[in-house]
Amino acid sequence: MSDPRSPLWEVFVRPRSGLEHKHAGSVHATDARMALEHARDLYTRRGEGVSLWVVRSSDIVASDPAEADELFEPARDKIYRHPTFYEIPEEVKTL
Repeated sequence: MSDPRSPLWEVFVRPRSGLEHKHAGSVHATDARMALEHARDLYTRRGEGVSLWVVRSSDIVASDPAEADELFEPARDKIYRHPTFYEIPEEVKTL
């Protein structure tokens, strides 16, 4: 059992090679090695993953939802950055 006073770590699991890591949950652990072991025991016990990432929650920096317009608005007026601006050739089946 982990100690809730230990630092909190966020766990990301990659289910198969070629796919991206996805957030699976959190664990408490005193160091990165223990965090990996707890993550393995909790989130991949049925063989769900091929790779784990653990990141201290305190090291994650997130944008403030209240500032979303200010942060993301400059990119919205650059239509050339959106895939709808380009024509996709018939030969291309999927991107």
